Amino acid sequence: MKPLRVGVLAVLTASAVALTMSGASAHDPDTPEGQAAARAFMADYRPAERHAVTGTAAGVPCVNGKADIYPCKNVDLLSVLPLAQMGGGNGNDIWGWTDPSSGKEYAIVGRTNGTAFVDVSTPTAPKYLGNLPSNGGSSTWRDMKVYKDHAFIVADFISGHGMQVFDLTRLRTITTPQTLTADALYKEFGPAHNIAINEETGYAYAIGSNTCRGGPHMVDIRTPKSPKNAGCVSQDGYTHDNQCVIYRGPDAAYRGKEICFNSNEDTLTIVDVTDKANPVQISRKGYSGAQYSHQGWLTEDQRYFLLDDELDESRGTDKRTKTYIWDLASLANPVHTGVYNSPATAIDHNQYIKGKYSYQANYQAGLRILDVSNVAAAQLTEAGFFDIYPAADEAKFNGAWSNYPYFASGIVLVNGIEQGLVVVKPNLGAVEPPPGGKFENTTDVSIPDAGAAVTSSVAVSGLGGKAPATLKVNVDIKHPYRGDLVIDLVAPDGTAYRLKGSSNDGGDNVIATYDVNASAEDAVGTWLLKVQDVYRSDVGYIDAWSLQF
Repeated sequence: MKPLRVGVLAVLTASAVALTMSGASAHDPDTPEGQAAARAFMADYRPAERHAVTGTAAGVPCVNGKADIYPCKNVDLLSVLPLAQMGGGNGNDIWGWTDPSSGKEYAIVGRTNGTAFVDVSTPTAPKYLGNLPSNGGSSTWRDMKVYKDHAFIVADFISGHGMQVFDLTRLRTITTPQTLTADALYKEFGPAHNIAINEETGYAYAIGSNTCRGGPHMVDIRTPKSPKNAGCVSQDGYTHDNQCVIYRGPDAAYRGKEICFNSNEDTLTIVDVTDKANPVQISRKGYSGAQYSHQGWLTEDQRYFLLDDELDESRGTDKRTKTYIWDLASLANPVHTGVYNSPATAIDHNQYIKGKYSYQANYQAGLRILDVSNVAAAQLTEAGFFDIYPAADEAKFNGAWSNYPYFASGIVLVNGIEQGLVVVKPNLGAVEPPPGGKFENTTDVSIPDAGAAVTSSVAVSGLGGKAPATLKVNVDIKHPYRGDLVIDLVAPDGTAYRLKGSSNDGGDNVIATYDVNASAEDAVGTWLLKVQDVYRSDVGYIDAWSLQF
């Protein structure tokens, strides 16, 4: 997607291209700057794919790391509906709708030239129903959300697009593909990069528009076909994406209020929008490693926020996909507690949390599913993935743009820039021991100077019986004075095995493999690496560690 610093700097991404221009010219396809930005964005694109997988009643299971042509783990393929079969163009955002009267599930598929509607109630045979054309031209960036059985659709880079409103109940009677028309058009902004909706309150938030300094443009949609302007959130300028909720989290001062969590280019910015005429900025917080704060989502208890940064991989030397973890115990003082580093090397994009999993659409790495159960310790683990772009895993803009994981059936929709609609079914209860019995944690954990011990966990599953008498513990700890450190391996039952005590050794780092006689321990469970710095003057971090069974 495209970030934009209004009036100062436009950073056009998903292309990750920085161009000095005004906010108006960045949105205007008739200006040289706008045309250059569009050309730069398209540079990574490949021709649309025509590979379809439909009509098989059981889909294609993920076996030995593959489903059809796609690399996978714990995620089965149900079908692929190429772009050419639902109106053409390139894919972008996606959302879903469940018909409350029939229980049928529908995909709302964003494309550069319009919005496709697809019946996925038989997910192995998706049925294309029709296209709602773009209002005023083609746009690489299109976004949509649903409220009260209506879709609300915005597009960037089109000066007069506005917000299309489409009554989804019209899909019930369609039997052959149609060209559709909007039921209403909201015109108080032109282009908008994204839209968020708080379904509890009936307010939409158009973000990255040509109003409100690019901040949330609030719209009352409680009567869906008669949307009304409700005000602006403009204190912190351009917002790239956000999530707005009735707050029920741990900070008692804000419970019951409507709070927006905004990804604002270089910060997480939290705003109380309860009074639409007087929104109040609660906090604005940057973080180490920030390049472009893109999008994020709350855990279901609203205590933690996972943030993706769209430019840190392409601009940094470490190309692993990173997820920034925030503790929101205090909304006035959000704390960045850690970073999850994916084993994949790709740019992260849109993520949504359902239950204990975060479903991330990470461009060339496809759909990545993270278990957030241990988020309180700033640790995430990969539970499954489905790579819709098997050609490569690089920090480029191809493949999975977004996903929708909220259907009751458990299917997940993925929209690919070149691929179109990919329908998959996670099987996250599956136990798949890693190759060679190696279980690893690559999430960085900071070690405080002369402070309390910190731990990093590895969850072992899929094995039987006891651990071996020569359990190998591979440790990679970065510290400028390794003699300060005391390191233990802690078994699932709490038994500690000393790996290293403090000493006068003045060398850097602990990069070593230890053999532990753990034959008294059950193999399955959560093992901990426990590290404490016992002397003052320097700090370090656990870079990675693993157990080899």
